[in-house]
Amino acid sequence: MRVDKDDNIWAIDKGSDMIIRFNPEGRVTMVSGRKKEASDEAVPWTRTNPPRAALNGQFRQPTDVTWGTQGDIFISDGYTNSRVAKYDKNGRWAKQWGERGSKLGEFNTPHSIAADAKGNIYVADRGNRRIQVFDPEGKFEREITIDVPVPPGRAAVDGRHAERGGGSPAERRALGNLHHAGRDAVPLQRRRISRSHIQAVARREVLGMLGTSGRQPKEFG
Repeated sequence: MRVDKDDNIWAIDKGSDMIIRFNPEGRVTMVSGRKKEASDEAVPWTRTNPPRAALNGQFRQPTDVTWGTQGDIFISDGYTNSRVAKYDKNGRWAKQWGERGSKLGEFNTPHSIAADAKGNIYVADRGNRRIQVFDPEGKFEREITIDVPVPPGRAAVDGRHAERGGGSPAERRALGNLHHAGRDAVPLQRRRISRSHIQAVARREVLGMLGTSGRQPKEFG
């Protein structure tokens, strides 16, 4: 769920493959994407190898939405597709960029998206353990990686738990995945990245972190 500057409420519905905008009174004012119907084999999308081609206006398990300085709409899409979709402020399709992979400009589960005051678009590329930064037209600008030790204790991994240093290699890698790229309102536009702790990042330098794995106050899962 996101709230824009006009207090509209946006629901990014991974299950129905739709992005729905509600006005403050709760009425639907815009819908992007379409829910699968019985004639479409109404089961959740699954990843294929090679990946299915992404289609304009059709989402496959989208994850998040943000807005540019001109009101353009940017959607991270997502668990099955591996792209960013762009609409203009009136909800007309503009473009897309990205595909599955690990190269610059490619994604592996783009899990969250945010924009800064200059209109740059930040994509939390979870599977690749990085944040990628683009201009509003999708031109790659830079990447941000977070290379700090995994905090001690237990951390949730896909409904299971793995001790630090334990579990399978895939589970240990998953402990470092980036789920969210958020922005607070300070001049440096620092980024907070949730892992099992919170970090402040400015100009690609880790400034500090707080928290550890767990369920108590000041702990995170």
